[in-house]
Amino acid sequence: MQIIQPPFKGENKGHYSAGVISRGTLYVSGQLSIDPDTREVCQGDIRDHTRLALKNVERVLQHAGARREDVVLCRVYTPDVAYWGPINEVYAEFFGDHKPARVIVSTTELHFGCLVEIEAVAEMPDKP
Repeated sequence: MQIIQPPFKGENKGHYSAGVISRGTLYVSGQLSIDPDTREVCQGDIRDHTRLALKNVERVLQHAGARREDVVLCRVYTPDVAYWGPINEVYAEFFGDHKPARVIVSTTELHFGCLVEIEAVAEMPDKP
């Protein structure tokens, strides 16, 4: 296994890695709608929370050498099913024509008061 830990500036005290590559697959831990450099929770609306969580997923992907087009599955967590529509809009903008498998789960409150957490599974591209 290869641990993927982007150079986030903020201290994360959680006992996990941002990503792990195992047998050609990248597993991206749940990325909250929090700035990993400042540790500040997004202050915008649900769309802003979604954009930030996806940006954090993309930072892990890029650090591992993968792209958003390599993602095969996302799990999206949000504290209110009413957010599904706006989350879907931003998610579709982010992925474009690429449509990975996806689960959206309505949960109780997320850590730090975030409105979105996204985890991902991606295939690692073949090295030239």
